[in-house]
Amino acid sequence: MFSRVSTCGLIGLEGYHIQVETDISNGIPCFDIVGLVDTSVREARERVRAAVNNSGFEFPVRRITANLAPADTRKEGSGFDLPLALSILASAGTIPPDAMNGYMLIGELALDGGVRSVSGMLCKAIAARELGFKKLMIPAQNALEVSVVKELEIYSVNTLKEAVEHFTGVRPLACEPVLDSFAPVSSIRPEDFSDVKGQKNAKRALEVAASGGHNLIMIGSPGSGKTMLARRLPTILPDLTFEESLEVTKIYSVSGLFSQNSPLIQERPFRSPHHTVSAVSLVGGGRQAKPGEVSLAHHGVLFLDEIPEFSRSTLDVLRQPIEDGCANISRINASVTYPCRFMLVAAANPCKCGYYGDPARNCTCSFKDAENYLSRLSGPFMDRIDIHIQVPTLRYSEIEAAEPEEGSEEIKRRVNAARKIQQERYKKYGIYCNAHLKGSLIREFCKVDPEGKRILRSAFDKLNLSARAYDRILKVARTIADMEGQEFIHSDHLAEAIQYRALDRTVRV
Repeated sequence: MFSRVSTCGLIGLEGYHIQVETDISNGIPCFDIVGLVDTSVREARERVRAAVNNSGFEFPVRRITANLAPADTRKEGSGFDLPLALSILASAGTIPPDAMNGYMLIGELALDGGVRSVSGMLCKAIAARELGFKKLMIPAQNALEVSVVKELEIYSVNTLKEAVEHFTGVRPLACEPVLDSFAPVSSIRPEDFSDVKGQKNAKRALEVAASGGHNLIMIGSPGSGKTMLARRLPTILPDLTFEESLEVTKIYSVSGLFSQNSPLIQERPFRSPHHTVSAVSLVGGGRQAKPGEVSLAHHGVLFLDEIPEFSRSTLDVLRQPIEDGCANISRINASVTYPCRFMLVAAANPCKCGYYGDPARNCTCSFKDAENYLSRLSGPFMDRIDIHIQVPTLRYSEIEAAEPEEGSEEIKRRVNAARKIQQERYKKYGIYCNAHLKGSLIREFCKVDPEGKRILRSAFDKLNLSARAYDRILKVARTIADMEGQEFIHSDHLAEAIQYRALDRTVRV
């Protein structure tokens, strides 16, 4: 007897329809799975056999052939166990053959018949809705994850027996509730900007970077507070919109890093890989082309501490993701694209010993040594960083100052106001902040008055800026103007944006 049920596969973040076709016929008893499947799918034979028997049903002792169509696309993962088992039971007559019409079935089976969670479920649920399915059966552990997907009836099961009883009408399941509203949460991090003494210029630069989504690098001696400042940056980042939260959650779902405690990731990611990280781990790849650190930092922060210690070849693979906002991973069997619009925040010492130019400590490096240390960061890479600042060593009087420092809550309020202006301005262009502006949009929204053009021309000639650096100065100036509620960019906005190019003024890289 023949049966057909529907399930879903993933290529990157995009789901596609897979039909599980099962035929049971006379012949030597065997169970074959075909359709360009990898080892994880081929191993489903033993899981399905044990799960069916241990759920109280009789596994057919006949020739069973299961085909996963389309047969020219490689199938990976364990989410095909549940549709395979239900298709076999339908072919054996345990389930009415048309009971599963209109359903998409996804789930991994345990040997005792339990149904386990599957990674990438949010992407698959969205794909099911886009493919026209109205009903989705999934593991109960994934129910919260897909509760944000509307216009879809979701049925969650804990065991294979529950699924069979639902389709046979013995004990029909109720639909899972759908999330009605989305409310971003404030940062739950214990760090706060009020902990940071002094460093007014660095705090201002971080506020500008957070308001416009700009990349930033901090240069300073050890102990000046670079890492401390960077780790407090998430506490002032603007609230995630629903669309941004959904994009981030999809990436974490596919990576298998999604926590089932909340239906969506509601706090901007902060990723801080070690300097020994490989290029594949950073950008993504591997046998199954999983997202890398740049995609896991999507709509959040990628912090590279001691950035000159990273391999130059590793850093240079960041150039295309920074520029395009996506990571393209090509493999023999498929090409996958993951979004990666992140804020790159980097920290570096000015030289190998760390004290070049420090007024309080003697440096053991020559000027040439310091220049060579920072030259590990290539010119094209540095061109893609909007804001360069120097973080000076604090004086004792600043550390012991009694007056309270401004907290993250006050700073975040201003950042949210500036970002709201940008979201309203760019809502029809599909971008969220000034850092995402490109080409003609820069010319349209970053217009400069005559005095500003004079200042910009002078800086361009004296600092030997590239065309890319010129555009980035304009975007930073646009953000500063937004922070002040100004519609047009004035000369003082440009002057502040230009002074955030510290490395262009001091060190050639």
